[in-house]
Amino acid sequence: MRLITDEKLIKRNAVIGRVASLLGLAVLFGGLVINFTRPGLVFLSFGALLLGFLLSNVGIYYANRWVRPPRPDQALDAALKGLDDRYTLYHYRLGASHALISPAGVFALVPKFQAGEIGFDGQRGRWSHRGGNLYLKLFGQDRLGNPSAEAATESAALAHKLEKLLPGREIPPIQAVVVFTNDKAQVDTDAAPIPTLHARKLKAYLRSRPKGVSLSREAMQDIDEKLGLAGSQPG
Repeated sequence: MRLITDEKLIKRNAVIGRVASLLGLAVLFGGLVINFTRPGLVFLSFGALLLGFLLSNVGIYYANRWVRPPRPDQALDAALKGLDDRYTLYHYRLGASHALISPAGVFALVPKFQAGEIGFDGQRGRWSHRGGNLYLKLFGQDRLGNPSAEAATESAALAHKLEKLLPGREIPPIQAVVVFTNDKAQVDTDAAPIPTLHARKLKAYLRSRPKGVSLSREAMQDIDEKLGLAGSQPG
């Protein structure tokens, strides 16, 4: 498998996450100091605490995606390790965060790191999430959100990028797969509107797919040339 990863983006966002976390803690501490030493400056203390809280949440958000191992790209790389060179996995290079070009078609992979029980109520059209990290849920960092909407957004971004890179060529339909990467995730989503599975089953799922409309070798070469890719890493 060919791996194409925007390492510069990952490093930059990892730095942002670390800096935001440290600044958040420093501002929170400053707010507490002001509160106890200068009680008359209540508005300044409150403002510092609010700013520190916001910065800390930004740090947590970035840390979950760009610092905490395994990162989403690392988890997907591990899940797909062993696929042959007919598969190319792009991280943060093709509009969608994670795009897979395969014999079965073009996929937007949507990794989710939540632990616990993941389900989908087909009658109500709602996702459910039980268990997981209560602390992170309270601060909005471990919420499942709407994977269907995320997949639609990622698919549209991938299609748009391919249209820009390959003008005049027919773009294959974009398929989406939601992938839970946490070892403690229990996925029961047979009724979900899009394929949703654990990372352990991703490789088998892709191999079981019939050959579909994908990008030609010439199209892949055009993409690599326009992205300025001198080479790739074997998976």
